[in-house]
Amino acid sequence: YREYSRSVWETVRGVVPTVEQTGMDEGYLDIGEVAHDFLAARAVAEAVQTAVRAGTSLTCSLGVAPCKVVAKVASDARKPGGLVVVPSGREAAFLAPLAVRRLPGVGPKAEERLGSAEIETIGDLAALTDDDLRRLLPGSVGTMLRDRARGIDPRALELDTERISISVENTFERDISDRERLHDELRGMAAEVAGALQRSGQVARTVTTKLRYADFSIRSRSTSLASGIDEPDTIADVACHLLDRGLRDRPGALRLVGVGVSGLADFRQLSLEAV
Repeated sequence: YREYSRSVWETVRGVVPTVEQTGMDEGYLDIGEVAHDFLAARAVAEAVQTAVRAGTSLTCSLGVAPCKVVAKVASDARKPGGLVVVPSGREAAFLAPLAVRRLPGVGPKAEERLGSAEIETIGDLAALTDDDLRRLLPGSVGTMLRDRARGIDPRALELDTERISISVENTFERDISDRERLHDELRGMAAEVAGALQRSGQVARTVTTKLRYADFSIRSRSTSLASGIDEPDTIADVACHLLDRGLRDRPGALRLVGVGVSGLADFRQLSLEAV
């Protein structure tokens, strides 16, 4: 299970580089860094699901929302393998009809106290006055839960200080179908990625190529190597091979390509060949 978890998260980071992993099978993605609106965010989320399914044969549930608490509830709403998008401004309306126990942070004791006052839904909690809230859930916890019930959650992603991936991508002014041009773009990006690896004294075991089509759909292809690499030509060769593989699976002109590496380490494991 641990190996599957590692493969899933490496695949996810090939599509969305910035991730807060909260467990082996749960976490938060900063989709906003690769999508400019909620329509594009849905396409990115679908690309994550497609990449995970293609790379591991597993499904994943995703919730797309402006804040953590709504994204968590949305993700849980359609398990397994579902996708729920809650646009900005619709957070409270989405949460309101749900049972209050579905709100993260509401434990058995809080649920019992709220139930004694006939507070059954998240919307009921959101509507509590200050006086009623202090009576039922005194202290800062009550305020926090009411804020969450209203779709207010200021928590940012908690990111590891250790860098876990490096990626470069480029969006074209027009769709590109010329394979040689796409390979040239990837080779330039691979040089940037390799430079970042060498400056940090690291090597990478996994290379990912990202493809975005004109309809905003995103595909990524990844491969893991037996030993770490930091040479631009090697990264470029792998990235171009992955691009070719992706275009075999789905031909079409591309609006964006990207190269990323993960599985970073501070040393090189030598590959020995018999001679």
